[in-house]
Amino acid sequence: MPPLANLPNPESVVLGTLQGEDFDRVAKEGARTVPPRENGGNCDIKNLSRGSRIYFPVFVEGAKLSVGDLHFSQGDGEITFCGGIEMPGWIELHVDVIKGGMDKYSILKNPIFQPGPMDPNYSEFLTFEGVSVDDSSGKQSYLDVNIAYKNACLNAIEYLKTVGYTAEQAYMILGTAPVEGRVAGIVDIPNACCTVSIPTAIFNKNILPQKE
Repeated sequence: MPPLANLPNPESVVLGTLQGEDFDRVAKEGARTVPPRENGGNCDIKNLSRGSRIYFPVFVEGAKLSVGDLHFSQGDGEITFCGGIEMPGWIELHVDVIKGGMDKYSILKNPIFQPGPMDPNYSEFLTFEGVSVDDSSGKQSYLDVNIAYKNACLNAIEYLKTVGYTAEQAYMILGTAPVEGRVAGIVDIPNACCTVSIPTAIFNKNILPQKE
């Protein structure tokens, strides 16, 4: 069982201009930014890109804003964890404060955003399904979309092995290419159904199933 959360780590904390006692206090208490959180966190979303507008709830008076961890490309789910294709770069930001906006627009728990005009533009996909049943053990997990999406990715990896890729290469394709992940069904008990769609135009060959 992996840890449910990583505790604060004073040795690797980055706190802008804080110094002295304030630095020590926040370093010991500050929430890690690795997971997505109410105030933002590590929101590695492929559609949150150039030209996007994001609305963050603000919980602390005088709160700061930081941005980082740029990706050149990644797939939905960031299944390889290391961020698809990481890249150096710079970000130009414009910030406005909407006073009372959290209550007015009920943005009380998590950010919302408007995608920019730079979404990956593909129209043809090969889509793989996955359901919330462990293939190796047969264990049923009630409407578990994490297992369903994992199975969709594993099904895609097994398929890509039949068209000339190793399992490792297929895994990296799903993590770095702009694949589209969907929760296709969470109402059909007991199985959740998720899909992962691979844009066919990223390949230099036809990967669709062929008649003999």
